[in-house]
Amino acid sequence: MTAQILIAIGSGSLVGFTLGLVGGGGSILATPLLLYAVGIAQPHIAIGTGALAVSVNAYANLIGHARKGHVQWTCAIIFALIGSVGALVGSTLGKAMDGQRLLFLFGLLMLVVGALMLRPRKAAGGRARPVDRRMCAATAAVAVLAGGASGFFGIGGGFLIVPALILATGMRTIDAVGSSLLAVGTFGLATAFNYALSGMIDWPVAIEFIGGGVIGGVVGMLLATRLSAQKNTLNRIFAALIFVVAGYVLYRSGSAAGAG
Repeated sequence: MTAQILIAIGSGSLVGFTLGLVGGGGSILATPLLLYAVGIAQPHIAIGTGALAVSVNAYANLIGHARKGHVQWTCAIIFALIGSVGALVGSTLGKAMDGQRLLFLFGLLMLVVGALMLRPRKAAGGRARPVDRRMCAATAAVAVLAGGASGFFGIGGGFLIVPALILATGMRTIDAVGSSLLAVGTFGLATAFNYALSGMIDWPVAIEFIGGGVIGGVVGMLLATRLSAQKNTLNRIFAALIFVVAGYVLYRSGSAAGAG
């Protein structure tokens, strides 16, 4: 087994762990890891490959969360289906943009979302609002925006989907994490399909990523369940992850643009 394969599997494990832990962030890690660790040269190929791997790992992690009752299926399905249309449109626009510029804009967006995730949330007594037409309508509206951003930046979009679900439904963070995995998988699949049409997926690396991600996802999910009882812990981990990776993405993409 070559060093490149081991790095790809290890990177996939880290991505899967992140998905299992916070229901997002997988693609935030996937694209930089594919570019700077695994060694994929072209940003768009890294984005397409990462989207496919994260999609499969998200669906795998969804099973564990569903067994623990952390998925609100009605709104999760609405969010995933409607948002996938936005993901297809967004990914088409993303493919047409310069790769380094796309990564730089992605880093800026992560900083904004990380700051929003640090805002304290009021306790809701551990109960989500009842599922009704108004809640599902709000979920669908937010899904279009989250799906479009997810597809444009070539990411599963968990870091957008989790707060979006909380905003639209009032559900607990752990339930938003579990429910978001359905949308992360569906958005990633739609994005990967779009990139595959243009030949922008490295299939062997994607398979290696998926294999490592299944293992990491199990560990992340177990840790997420334990942390769910601690107020705002998941949000703080989420925000810290976003800030760290955002800084690195901005540094690397900015340096590449300057060199060009």
